[in-house]
Amino acid sequence: MDCIHLEKIRCYGYTGYLPEEQVLGQWFEVDVTLWLDLSVAGKSDAIEDTIDYRNIISNIQHLVKTSKFALVEKLATAIAESILAVKGIEQVKVKLSKPAAPIPDFSGRISIEITRNARE
Repeated sequence: MDCIHLEKIRCYGYTGYLPEEQVLGQWFEVDVTLWLDLSVAGKSDAIEDTIDYRNIISNIQHLVKTSKFALVEKLATAIAESILAVKGIEQVKVKLSKPAAPIPDFSGRISIEITRNARE
């Protein structure tokens, strides 16, 4: 199966366990891998024969900006489900990161990664 990788999609959003995260918000970074058949597009050179990944990126940005979930796991699942609703995408991997999680004395990044299949 072929893949399209969309990486480092930066979005500001309001998902988080702490109440201030849902009020003040924070930056998120999203990487997605989309599994689909790209053979027809590879021969035709026509956008109609593939997915327009600009729409995928815009949808991710909208979801992150407008969602207020307590857990990043829920946000990642919402992103995966919205992507799998696009015709032709068979599987998706979503990596959702908080580059500056509000944890005292922690300067690292928190990331979760989920993989979902269209047939699930």
